[in-house]
Order: sequence, then structure tokens, then C-alpha cells
Amino acid sequence: MKVLMLNGSAKKEGNTYQSLLEVGKELERQGIEYEIFQIGSQPVRDCIGCGQCNENGCVFADDKVNEFVAKAKEADGFVFGTPVYYAHPSGRILSFLDRVFYSSGRAFAFKPAASVAVARRGGCSASFDVLNKYYGICQMPVAGSTYWNMVHGCEPGEVKMDAEGMQTMRNLAKNLAWMMKCFEAGKVAGVSLPETERGNQTNFIR
Repeated sequence: MKVLMLNGSAKKEGNTYQSLLEVGKELERQGIEYEIFQIGSQPVRDCIGCGQCNENGCVFADDKVNEFVAKAKEADGFVFGTPVYYAHPSGRILSFLDRVFYSSGRAFAFKPAASVAVARRGGCSASFDVLNKYYGICQMPVAGSTYWNMVHGCEPGEVKMDAEGMQTMRNLAKNLAWMMKCFEAGKVAGVSLPETERGNQTNFIR
């Protein structure tokens, strides 16, 4: 089993990366593989709702969205990490995930996930809440920890000094690994995924 993690920071090895790395190390101790996918510092398009999505994902292929979608189809669990910008997630991770889920949301269904927010001081709770919204609309069970998944630090590497934050990351990894193993055991035991009802879509302006 494998967890695909998304680093929503433009800084390759900043505090968001270090927080995800702590999750990854514990996942490995639990027998779960992981990969940290870097959004990077290149421009990321917004979703424009063009409706031209295809089997590969988004019609625009000049950034890493479709590369992430391909990996997501093979992953068993997810962790999305973001730095806090003005009390909300980075704009790049929101643009990235809007296109990922708009084009390929069903690739994530019934796979457990978690979010991580990293800040100098404030804004973690709001950022954490925003990222969790993606899971709620795609039938994704959410793994929790012993505190909300937030870590504090300003300069790169300072998150390692947040003892409770690092502890929260390790406990999150343990809980996520446990969920994944339970789901896998359910599959082996013949427990089917829920049948999804579709077809009704109510618009409020008629």
C-alpha cells in the first residue's frame, strides 16, 4: 500500500515538506510506502470550468496536475499539506486541487486521507478546514490525530522544534496506516464498497 502526499508549498524542502516527511517516516515504520509530490514553483492554472476533462485528467497539460492524477489512481491514501498564506491555504494548492478533483474526483473515492497545515503563527485551522472539503465531496474517509493536523514554524526546519506538532504528525501516520490496513482487510473479507446513488442534481435557481 502507498500514500501519496502533496506538498502545496513552492519551497521544495521548507516546513511543509518537513512536516510531511515526519508523516512519511512513521508510515514506513507502519509498513506503508509514501511519496511526497512537489507542486513546485512553476505557474499553476486555475480551473476555468471548461468541461473538457478527459480520461487523462485536465485538458491543460502544461503543469503537474495530470501527473498527480496518474499517481493518485494508483495510490491507496493521501495527505495534502499546505503553508498558510493570509489565514488560508496557498493559492497554488487550491488551483491545483480544484483541477485535480474537477477532472478526476472519482479516482479518490473511498480512499482515506488527511490534511496538514503549517504556519508561523495563525491561520492553520481555516487552512486545515478548506483542504478537508475536497475529501468530503469525494466519499473519502478522513484520518484524524491527537490534535488538529497543524505544525508551527517560520524559518525552514523550525517545525522540528514544535514537539507537539511532530507528535501529531506521527500519530496521524499511525491512524492513517491503521485505516488503510482495515480497508484492505475488508476487501479481502469480501466487504463491498457502498453503492453510490447518482442522478439527482438540484439547482436552486430555476
